[in-house]
Amino acid sequence: MREFGYERAYDVSGAVALLGADPEARYLGGGTNLVDLMKTGVERPALLVDVTQLPLDGIEVTADGGLRVGATVTNSDLAAHPEVRLRYPALAQAVLAGASGQLRNMATVGGNLLQRTRCGYFTDRARPCNKRTPGSGCAALEGEHHNHAILGASAHCVATHPSDMAVALAAFDAVVSYETGDGPGELALADFYLPVGDTPHRETALPPGALITHITLPPAPVAAHSRYRKVRERASYAFAIGSVAAALDVRDGVVREVRLAYGAVASRPWRAHAAERALTGGPATAAAFAAAADAELAAAEPLSDNGYKVPLVRNLTVTLLTELTEEAAR
Repeated sequence: MREFGYERAYDVSGAVALLGADPEARYLGGGTNLVDLMKTGVERPALLVDVTQLPLDGIEVTADGGLRVGATVTNSDLAAHPEVRLRYPALAQAVLAGASGQLRNMATVGGNLLQRTRCGYFTDRARPCNKRTPGSGCAALEGEHHNHAILGASAHCVATHPSDMAVALAAFDAVVSYETGDGPGELALADFYLPVGDTPHRETALPPGALITHITLPPAPVAAHSRYRKVRERASYAFAIGSVAAALDVRDGVVREVRLAYGAVASRPWRAHAAERALTGGPATAAAFAAAADAELAAAEPLSDNGYKVPLVRNLTVTLLTELTEEAAR
């Protein structure tokens, strides 16, 4: 591991100034991803700016009925918060589905959004990876890729984003607020992650040196009727091979509103807009749910060993929406 400096920040402007003074600096929250990557030499910061003491660890209901979540809120505190569980249950379920209890106690909301892919070639410095070393190639295309992307990938990268939390946030139109030396800004989560294209090393639209300060969830009554379902290769701590965040408002057998987002299928949380359009105003039936999932997954381009994700996500969609429909009928 490269030797590095360490500074603890106590206010947002001070943290931004510290990072702005050193282009090789990184913000340090829980460190559950960054420190691992430092150990393997994938990340080699000259300075760590500890942001855990910043006053960004609160969760509050906004005036319009949404939620505002500080970037240093731990994943455990987010999942346990009564307003999160009441207003956005799929978000609480998604957080609890990720990592282990010990990691959730350390990991922060802001850091969760910025975690890097778990593609084995990204962390193996002996193998080519365009995300780690631009222009070197993508070893996963012809190598081990059974848990790689089926949507939105390119010839330059087929890695997936590992976050469970971000999938639920995508379904609920979350907005990411940040601070830079030039002042504050915000990005809708839909615009936060960049398409892979030919620059997979550019993962987010955050300006250089930006510090995430809050995530805002707009008011969404439909979110109170939501669930998150994750499939993984073992029952204990493991990353998803497919996941769905769903929210549904059904009245008299008709879908009035629906939210759908998929995880472990792309380089970013995948909002299923085509499926939502297909369902809205139509019948709340298993056949309609399956047809909507098929409409979304029609764009899938599986590799030789990950085609199983198409029926997996299709079946997850039908199962989850059926459960929500039955729940609404009780």
